[in-house]
Amino acid sequence: MSLNSPIEPDAARPESVEPVTLSDRVNAVINPTADPSPDAAAATAAKFAEKTGMPQSRKQNSAAFTQPETIGLFGSRKDSFSQRYHLTRRGKLKRLTQIAQIVNQFDIVHGLTPIKMRLMLEALGPTFVKVGQILSMRSEILPQSFCDELSKLRADADPMPYGTVLQVLEDEYGRPVGEIFEHINATPLGSASLAQVHRAKLSTGEDVAVKVQRPGVRETMAQDVSIMRTIARIAAKTMHSAQVVDLSGVVEELWDTFESETDFLIETRNLAEFKRFCERYKYMDCPKPYPELCTEHVVVMDYVEGISVSHPNELIEAGYDLKEIGTKLVDNYATQVLDEGFFHADPHPGNIMVRGGQIVLLDLGMTGRLNAKTRSVLKDMIFAVAKQDSPALADGLLRFAGAEADPEDYPALLADLDVIVKEFGTVDLAELDIAAMLTALTQMAQRHGIEVPSTVTTVGRALVTLEGLLDEFIPDVNMIQIISDHIAASTSKKDFAKDEAKSLVIEGHQALHSLLTAANELKVASRMLTRGQLRVNMELVGSQEPIHLLANMVNRLTMALIVVGLFIGSSIVYYAGIKPVIFGIPIVGFLGYVIAFILSVWIVFDIYFKGRSNKKR
Repeated sequence: MSLNSPIEPDAARPESVEPVTLSDRVNAVINPTADPSPDAAAATAAKFAEKTGMPQSRKQNSAAFTQPETIGLFGSRKDSFSQRYHLTRRGKLKRLTQIAQIVNQFDIVHGLTPIKMRLMLEALGPTFVKVGQILSMRSEILPQSFCDELSKLRADADPMPYGTVLQVLEDEYGRPVGEIFEHINATPLGSASLAQVHRAKLSTGEDVAVKVQRPGVRETMAQDVSIMRTIARIAAKTMHSAQVVDLSGVVEELWDTFESETDFLIETRNLAEFKRFCERYKYMDCPKPYPELCTEHVVVMDYVEGISVSHPNELIEAGYDLKEIGTKLVDNYATQVLDEGFFHADPHPGNIMVRGGQIVLLDLGMTGRLNAKTRSVLKDMIFAVAKQDSPALADGLLRFAGAEADPEDYPALLADLDVIVKEFGTVDLAELDIAAMLTALTQMAQRHGIEVPSTVTTVGRALVTLEGLLDEFIPDVNMIQIISDHIAASTSKKDFAKDEAKSLVIEGHQALHSLLTAANELKVASRMLTRGQLRVNMELVGSQEPIHLLANMVNRLTMALIVVGLFIGSSIVYYAGIKPVIFGIPIVGFLGYVIAFILSVWIVFDIYFKGRSNKKR
């Protein structure tokens, strides 16, 4: 069976709503604390939702009628992290005690094996599961054996009660669930630490999947992140180590990732954008979202019923060619990463299904983006390794870091790149392990203080996941060969000529502007020269040592002249017979002789010892 694509109908639009009177809106803003109870706030929100006819999210229900952020004569109210997520010292201490008990059970004082670390993170909860997933791609922090084990982490969790799901939906929409859904299956399709997915049918007849976020999950995550920030801050003060700094970076990366994953409106936009991308490929698809029913905590999308790529036997029985599926999947993924710059960041088997001759990608909560510069650098670096060109590889790394990149030891950088080139550049391009190469380059760049974009790490993680999928379920497909062919095909002679012509135009434009700028600066310099205002700052490279020696010679000569002067002056005083006298010599002359003698001895010793030290060099 070949892979092709169907055409999906457009989503329904929301109906028109009744206008809200000005007095209703003014009272809701000016008098938010008329009844400070939560029930009163919810009732006010429900009344407002009834008048507008629009769904009121849980976030709006809980926060819209509380004290908002204000501005005033003395500045705005500061909204701290703890206030935003209602974190208290007592709550953090209680959570810290729980963490300490679990950590103590795994006896980390006597060491952790990779398996024990994975089990411990699973026991600690969703926050630490996410930490482990991020650490699995940070081999500059953990040994590779730990990274490999942590890559097995999955955020599976016990399902939340069906009643909780219905309550969340009612809170989000501000109206009974029955007005929107004809039916919602009580048994979830899947349950993770972040959200739960149920099959449902809309009142308009569409078969959909409803993804519902667990109540309070962001607050729980914020509490754990706050604790980890405190620990990282204390560690940074007590241990001046690069790994502590990296730990702080991982914590911030964790929070940024989780904050975006818990905002389901971002996933809705990702689904819509990826749906538009798939329209150009008959064999690719993704679920269509229903934006009018999506909120920050709920996503409603088309239900996809197909065969997971993790069941190759079922695919074969259904008449599919596994090699065709694998080849088209990898080629399209190369298009996402290297051509479009917008890609699915978690292509594990559970997120890839085959339905009606199409490969369908699910769960667009984790996506990555690469700008044109990063995509170009990635391609150039792959071919630099294949050509065993260390300077070109170094140029690619420095292009990643930008204009501020200035490695302290460029020869050492080239030497380390030579090692990577020998390891990966001696194989055929078709056998090049791009994921391992990116990992090695990231570790090496870290040692030299070169900041590689986090999106490159995301690409490496996605490639490792995709390669593992193919090795296990579709072993006849060579991912690296397909990506290499894709790069080669996208850089044909015609395209290469276009790129070169474009580069020449850009470089010519820059050169012309540089030439005009130089001419203008030359005009200014000549005007200053004619007015006698021109000053020249000159630095002789390598001249510091000769200048230092010359300064020492001048100092010794000066001291010698002073000694001679003291001897001559003291002798004149001696023959003049000026009183008082000591040892038959006038006191003034005696002091002159003593000072001249001390300085003479100092000059002799200085010449002797400095001469010996120079010979040793």
